[in-house]
Order: sequence, then structure tokens, then C-alpha cells
Amino acid sequence: MKITKKNQHSPVFKAKVALEAIKEEKTSAELASQYQVHPGQIRSWKAKAVKGLEEIFADCRHRQDQDKDHLIEELYRQIGQLKVELDWLKKKSGLAD
Repeated sequence: MKITKKNQHSPVFKAKVALEAIKEEKTSAELASQYQVHPGQIRSWKAKAVKGLEEIFADCRHRQDQDKDHLIEELYRQIGQLKVELDWLKKKSGLAD
């Protein structure tokens, strides 16, 4: 009994086929014939690509917000550290209020 291995396509190939499907210049059947891939697989890659695009643009704003929040937290931490150091230096130098 011969065991057949599924075709494993590269991410570049999948993206190329999905982009062709998104363009809708050819049917899934035509693309399947052209790229030797099952039409259902092409529809699946197309759906995944469209969903991925939505997530990319949604994550962009979320990532910017996270970066901004992280920067603010880091700046507050640095301010606190500098205040402690300043208070310590004032105390050691005898300039304490």
C-alpha cells in the first residue's frame, strides 16, 4: 500500500493564489486548473487572506495604543526613579527641605 503525502505549498504560493482569487478575474475552478489546487482549498486560502488583512489593519491601531501605553509607563517609572535619586542626593548633601 502506497502512502501519498499531501502537497505542501509554500506561503508565497498560497498568497499568490489567494491574491488571484481576491481579484476575482477568474473563477475558483479556473484557478484550480491553472495552479493544480482544489477549488475548495483556493476558497479557504482566499477567506484566510481576507480575514488576515482585516486583522493587520485592526492590530495596527491596537499596537500603537500598546506602544504609547508602554512609553507612558516607562516615563513614569523613570520620573519616580529620578525623584528617589534626587531626594537621596538632597539628604546626603544636607540640602533636604
